[in-house]
Amino acid sequence: MNTATTVADDFPVELDRSFCIARIGPKDSKPEIIVRKLLKMGYCFRLHAKELPGRSDIVFHLRKKAIFAHGRFWHRHSGCPKATNPKTRTQFWQFNFAANQARVMRVQDELIEIGWEHLVIWERETTDQAERENRLISYLG
Repeated sequence: MNTATTVADDFPVELDRSFCIARIGPKDSKPEIIVRKLLKMGYCFRLHAKELPGRSDIVFHLRKKAIFAHGRFWHRHSGCPKATNPKTRTQFWQFNFAANQARVMRVQDELIEIGWEHLVIWERETTDQAERENRLISYLG
């Protein structure tokens, strides 16, 4: 029995990779859950309000404020060494990342136009709980 593996055996086939990527949804991301846990200290909020542009991750209707919890992969935090690029189909991914960034900017502009404020919290900013707590409290007032 040959138990040796090749480098190709270590990577999922294209359909497996597609399945894995498809499972990364727009809701309940790691940074979003971390922020939501902190907000349970008494703030009243809704998730993914359909009536607002872009379905912000966390919404405070009475305050007219929204929070976006951005992950490294889809939102491409510039300068973050952990925001890696896929090695295959690079043109496809670059197009999708650019389109996502343009959509995020458009949504944020639309929120401002209707009188809402927004805060972006990046995944790498969720590691320091004290800093995250101070930032959220100062934003929410």
